[in-house]
Amino acid sequence: MAFRKNFRSNSFNNNTSFDGSDFSSSRRSFRSAASVSNLDIDNPHPRLAICLCLDTSGSMSGHPINELNAGIRLFYDTIRSNRDSRLASDVAVVTFGSGGVQCIQQFMQLYQTPNIPSLTAAGMTPMGEAVNLALDMIENRKQEYRSLALPHYHPWLVLMSDGMPNGDQAEFDRAALRACTLVDNRKLVVFPVGIGKDADRSSLARFSTRITPRKLAGMNFKAFFEWLSRSTSGVSATTPGESVNLPPATWGTDGGWGTI
Repeated sequence: MAFRKNFRSNSFNNNTSFDGSDFSSSRRSFRSAASVSNLDIDNPHPRLAICLCLDTSGSMSGHPINELNAGIRLFYDTIRSNRDSRLASDVAVVTFGSGGVQCIQQFMQLYQTPNIPSLTAAGMTPMGEAVNLALDMIENRKQEYRSLALPHYHPWLVLMSDGMPNGDQAEFDRAALRACTLVDNRKLVVFPVGIGKDADRSSLARFSTRITPRKLAGMNFKAFFEWLSRSTSGVSATTPGESVNLPPATWGTDGGWGTI
């Protein structure tokens, strides 16, 4: 009973077969299962899983990682301040660099925790391994939604990197194929973002056949995460059949994604 989101032109087109009466009976049936999950079964709002997959390699040290942390804080605060976004957004954080590939935060609705991740930069850039972990987490979360009869939008994967991946090539190729297959089947939306002059857009482009990579203007993380939170708000406030335009993007050097 998932909401389906179709992405054409510069808008989100929403269609669904969800019946609210079915949800009421289903959530009673699954209340015992919900006790072992951090999903809030009493929140009937459709869920939007958002996985931030972030480069924290050594080249992100200093000003870049500080600005990234500030952007994440803004994103969390903005989501929490908007009712629709707060009820819909289900956020996870995966990093690649410092400590290898790490799940910094499992999927969680931000009203369930006061914590905001604080990231550090070091190490290499195992991008493929990180995307594979993120996709595994997204699939597991979708299974939880289905098992609890929770309606949900297509999940989002936000991939940000400032350099070339240097992990295992087979893992990179596997991650790219998995992501593109999901994108082609309209089961995932990937937002690829390059950071700085050394960002490898060709590698980022491997993860979506529908959305081309965009480059962050300078270290304008705050503007990007503000845009992301506004995009989340727009989708989470929709009703079936409505279209929602992505907000204008001032964070990029090439105009954001005006043609999604």
